[in-house]
Amino acid sequence: MDSTSVQPSKPPRTSDFDSGHENQGSNAVWNDWRLSFVTAAGIGLGFALLSAWLTPRGPVTTAEALVSMGAALGVGIIAGLMTGHKSAVLVVMPVVFIVALEFARIGMAGPTVDGINLTSSLGIVAFILGRVFHGTLVVLPMVIGGIYGVWLAGRMSSEATDAFGRAAWVVTGIATIALVALGLFIARPASTAAIVGADGAPVEASIAELITVEIGEHDQSMMIRGRSVDHPVLLYLAGGPGGTDIGAMRRDVGLEQDFVVVTWDQRGAGKSYSALDPIETFTLDQLVADTIEVTSYLRDRFEKDKIYLVGQSWGSTLGVLAANKRPDLYHAFVGVGQMVSQRETDILFWEDTLAWAETSGNDGLAEVLREQGPPPYSDVYNYDPIVSNEHSWNSYPGLDLSHEMPGSLFVPEYTFMDRVNAFKGFLDTNGVLYPMIQDVDFRQDVPRLDVPYYMVLGEHEARGRAVLADEWYQVLDAPIKARFTFEGSGHRPNFDRPGDFVNVMRTVLSETANG
Repeated sequence: MDSTSVQPSKPPRTSDFDSGHENQGSNAVWNDWRLSFVTAAGIGLGFALLSAWLTPRGPVTTAEALVSMGAALGVGIIAGLMTGHKSAVLVVMPVVFIVALEFARIGMAGPTVDGINLTSSLGIVAFILGRVFHGTLVVLPMVIGGIYGVWLAGRMSSEATDAFGRAAWVVTGIATIALVALGLFIARPASTAAIVGADGAPVEASIAELITVEIGEHDQSMMIRGRSVDHPVLLYLAGGPGGTDIGAMRRDVGLEQDFVVVTWDQRGAGKSYSALDPIETFTLDQLVADTIEVTSYLRDRFEKDKIYLVGQSWGSTLGVLAANKRPDLYHAFVGVGQMVSQRETDILFWEDTLAWAETSGNDGLAEVLREQGPPPYSDVYNYDPIVSNEHSWNSYPGLDLSHEMPGSLFVPEYTFMDRVNAFKGFLDTNGVLYPMIQDVDFRQDVPRLDVPYYMVLGEHEARGRAVLADEWYQVLDAPIKARFTFEGSGHRPNFDRPGDFVNVMRTVLSETANG
């Protein structure tokens, strides 16, 4: 009899994530950690290329998010089954996926997908939305799936494969529960409440809907609400660029009593974020054309010859351009927080921010502003010190941030992904469009509007906007022009004083309904 002793086989080791050993089973991949790592790398690479092709900005819609999470979980399970190695699914596969994805989407424009900048608050937000959130939706389920795949590989084989200890399974269980909870939040659909009467029943002939319409060959979203479809139509253009005001518009229903109010998320903004690409066609002229196309859609749908146009901040820039190009489509244009020259506004903001920094002892901010010099800037992140400090040097007792993001996003009209896209849209749209509007100056470009014009400003509007709005108003020629200043309000007087704004629109309606 052979004197060589026979050693009993060792059971799988029950260690935490950071421990493991080579498989000695008959499966070739399990037996060779090199082959296991190559397999995991190949799976990570393939999934990255597919993701970059299908969702280059990461999952955007609810469907994309849920499908991506499910697909990533499945890919992880397959990788775990094929490799049987913890390091392959916890390190190799996700690292290769992340690196390959970044390389595969080189050329995409926008702060959430292009170069990483962690030196500014805007850059940090962009990194969280574009990378961290994407990782939560894809990399996390891929890793969780990999853990379960390795476990299944061990269950399917009589040979030893990598095993996880109790602590590892506790972490995995918590992560799995969190992932399921996130999926449930994401799956909740958007809705808008019916307009009801005193009896609680929907008002006859009222309208309350969230719709998606093809505008400029892209699906774009809008909320339509009104007590009667026979009322005049009002198209509202949000600020930004890239802002969404559906939530802010839902804070007060006053306008709905007299108008069919249409709040449109412009291309690349909020619920229309998925329409941003291709970037090559995302231009100022295209957004003006989109505004006119939305107008035509509303005229046809509600059988109106003309509609009312209201624009706030950036929306007032877009509204002036649309009304100037097609005055025959509008009863009147109302500019709220009217913008005139973005370049001159930014220069005045730079001056006011620097003055505040110097007088308040904020030497670091003052030094940054002096080094940058006055706008315009080629790098959108250089605007951060100016934009982020406005409410510090221009604060006032009536300042209410609840009708601005993120406070305005917590209404049922937004899905979970819409809320994420509200920030992504603001960043990516500005990154592309902001340089295009630097040469717009209505004081020279639009000395006349062939529609009635109404300007609505806040008492505490920043100097960089108010001075230019006054200068343009003084030289503007229009069939009717009037200016309203809302006491105690700032750049968003229509939301600061919604009742006053309803009264203004009723005045506009009485003066222009027959025009």
